[in-house]
Amino acid sequence: MTVIIKLGGSVITDKAQPGVVRWESIAELAAAFAAVKTPAVIVHGAGSLGHPEAKAYGIADGVRKENARGVYVTHEAVSRLNTEVVAALRADGVEAVSFHPFASALAENGRLVFCGEEQISCLLAAGIVPVLHGDVVCDRKQGGCIVSGDQIVPYLAKALGADKIAIVTATGGVLADGSIIPEITRETVSAVSFSTADTADVTGGMQGKVEELLSLAESGTPAHIIKPEMLSAFLAGKPCGGTLVK
Repeated sequence: MTVIIKLGGSVITDKAQPGVVRWESIAELAAAFAAVKTPAVIVHGAGSLGHPEAKAYGIADGVRKENARGVYVTHEAVSRLNTEVVAALRADGVEAVSFHPFASALAENGRLVFCGEEQISCLLAAGIVPVLHGDVVCDRKQGGCIVSGDQIVPYLAKALGADKIAIVTATGGVLADGSIIPEITRETVSAVSFSTADTADVTGGMQGKVEELLSLAESGTPAHIIKPEMLSAFLAGKPCGGTLVK
């Protein structure tokens, strides 16, 4: 069984304040992984370490000489957050390693065509937990682009044949009038009203997450959007609430 978990940027950072890491939340999530001891691929969002930088330099629209400095600035920000996540996991005994998409992935017109899946397979076989994140990657057509954690998850799920996927978000699911929608399909998504966040998210917010997960569901693999405190239940195969995208 291959498990992929995405830790949302809104959970591990304060998206309203640039550069603010939620160390306590990261530690709690790391403890959940350590307790269950489930081999997994972990992907995390950029939150307030990455989105503001990418937006300031227009990296989502491609990389040119005029904004090339933004590649380093954005990658450095998300790498700092990745270091914190990996350190927390290792402190709890999880054999985690950083796996930066900047050095391992390739995109074309903003969509992944490779994300280091062969290397990731080798790491998993050795009992190592690779920790990826939203990042700047080289793009065949645009020079460079932003690839979100939300795009990485379904890409790797298909490439690795993953059968258990969860996205951990602050809301714990897709909301309608303050309540979590238990299930979303391609047939029902048009009835969902997605709110627009005020923060500098360059990757589509909750609507972008759901669209990426629907593409995965159409290939036969459902995914859960859950609260942080339900991660242990999800990893243990217990009911975890949230929104099921299928």
